[in-house]
Amino acid sequence: MRHIVLLGSTGSIGTQTLDVIRHQPECAKVEALAAGGGRIPLLEEQTREFMPRLVAVYDEKAAADLRVRLQDTPVRVVSGMAGLLEACAMEEADMVVTAMVGMIGLEPTVEAIRRHKTIALANKETLVCAGALIMRMAQEEGVQILPVDSEHSAIFQCLDGRGPETVRRILLTASGGPFRGWTWEQLVPVRPEQALKHPNWSMGAKITIDSATMMNKGLEMIEAKWLFGVRPEQIEVVVHPQSIVHSAVEFTNGSVIAQMGVPDMRLPIQEALEYPVRGALTVEPLDLFQKSPLTFEKPDEEVFRSIRLAREALIKGGLYPAVFNAANEKAVAEFLAGTIGFTEIFSRVEEALERYDALPHPDVYTLEDVLEIGRSI
Repeated sequence: MRHIVLLGSTGSIGTQTLDVIRHQPECAKVEALAAGGGRIPLLEEQTREFMPRLVAVYDEKAAADLRVRLQDTPVRVVSGMAGLLEACAMEEADMVVTAMVGMIGLEPTVEAIRRHKTIALANKETLVCAGALIMRMAQEEGVQILPVDSEHSAIFQCLDGRGPETVRRILLTASGGPFRGWTWEQLVPVRPEQALKHPNWSMGAKITIDSATMMNKGLEMIEAKWLFGVRPEQIEVVVHPQSIVHSAVEFTNGSVIAQMGVPDMRLPIQEALEYPVRGALTVEPLDLFQKSPLTFEKPDEEVFRSIRLAREALIKGGLYPAVFNAANEKAVAEFLAGTIGFTEIFSRVEEALERYDALPHPDVYTLEDVLEIGRSI
């Protein structure tokens, strides 16, 4: 049984992680919950159900509210970044599930690695912004990073312990989002409520917008480079609208292994929590007769230029992926707030990459360098 700290418990991945544990209680015990503070009633419910030792709330006022709500329990409530780091350092925990969205998840992940916790990684930004740093630390500390993203979990399963020298290509699948096949002109007037309607997956607002722009696939390309030790040119995005093939690996001998399943995030979450064991079924089984036909197509990189921009950032290396991520985070927030248009998300990221033209050597940067990029965008 894993003893876990769950960062981002009130978000999409967090709530689904708790659902997996609810149905498979023998797979994990929750030692700590952590959240930003925007959904305190839900966090209270989670705390009362799973009774962790500790709850960390990033927002100080929300933490104070939760302390009052939980005063009849033995649960300790801590706050701020210091609280998140304290949760990750708990001696009772052996795994940290990083499900917080954005760069806020970077420092806690670093702390968890320093404390020799296994990382179940659902926070894309950690490897996108600081891949060289994180992977070097994990290797030095002997820490295993288990991917929770459906695509990276699929690749991890396909590789089954094989090294990058056996890989010819990683085939990173994408649903194409709600605007697959649209022209640039059609995208210009898109409103947030349209972009938040994903055809296959149930996700949080930020990642759903990233899926609509295909920025999420750019982030996943960068993440895949670090997780699996491959070169940028070995990563190919394949649009697969049915979201049944979660990704595939083509090996040097031409053999292709793919991982399939229903589009349900509880599958990769359970895979990470129980690895290397495969437990009982917690989602509906895949019925290929009902899901066929399965189709595959090339992405339109002229319209969804996010893939091209991510590839450019990946090739440049260093802190350019951090710029890519930070600019996208800010642009998505502005789009959801109604202050910029949908296609301006692409423009903001492109402009940010052009502004940062003198960044450190790819292998020479610190955690503070990464955090400063986030503050400066």
